[in-house]
Amino acid sequence: MNLAPAALRKEGPAYDLPIAVGVLIASEQISPEGLDKTLIVGELSLDGSVRHVRGVLPMAALAAREGMQHILVPEADSHEAALIPDLEVIPVASLTALVNHLTGVVPIPQRTNHALELDLPSLMTDFNEVKGQEHVKRALEVAAAGGHNVLMTGPPGSGKTLLARALPSILPAMSVDEALDVTQIYSVADQLPEDIPLIQSRPFRSPHHTISHAGLVGGGNWPRPGEISLAHRGVLFLDELPEFGRRVLEVLRQPMEDKIVTISRARGALPFRPTSCWWEP
Repeated sequence: MNLAPAALRKEGPAYDLPIAVGVLIASEQISPEGLDKTLIVGELSLDGSVRHVRGVLPMAALAAREGMQHILVPEADSHEAALIPDLEVIPVASLTALVNHLTGVVPIPQRTNHALELDLPSLMTDFNEVKGQEHVKRALEVAAAGGHNVLMTGPPGSGKTLLARALPSILPAMSVDEALDVTQIYSVADQLPEDIPLIQSRPFRSPHHTISHAGLVGGGNWPRPGEISLAHRGVLFLDELPEFGRRVLEVLRQPMEDKIVTISRARGALPFRPTSCWWEP
């Protein structure tokens, strides 16, 4: 198996299924015919079933940009790949099912692509239901209109957290491109709900004050998006701001100034996109 370029570190189980298909082709058990312009993704378990992998949506988007026409993905992840138009999605439940499909014994039905039409999301807290605090509500309306940051101060019980949680209800509805953008980030972070193929409401992230700087901006041996990126196109709410560590607060400066998060490691640097920040002391 040639996993070129060798200098690029490979991570994750998504290579299992394509390696298995390569072995079957090399041993002449199946023919490579019909696999032109096809991307194969999936984790292969010992019993031959094909399991979920994270990041299927951005993989499918990349496949479409590279001119691929077909993508073979785990059955559990086919709803993500089906969000990309003009890409034939084949949901694979097992290696046996894939072999039967490629040999023409039992073809796997193509998954129908989703119609990318956004519904009005239902929000837990509606800004219209908050009574009083007109001066604070006016400030939040201005901030929402201009994408500004907000610092709210006041005694406990005055409604700061309630107003912050109601803020997404007055933000503009997401466009299809914005929804796909947010959904791809959650797919990479493996936080996309199983029953929600497309995130349609703006994210609201409220990390605890004990969060590390890596959890906020992203990191790890193989960097993953942090809370800043998960709040992309939505709201990042830091409740009880003075309780956050000094280093955690300092790492917010670069994302707020440059509008991008860059995680540098020995093997390279990865950029993650941030959003505007909303916090409360």
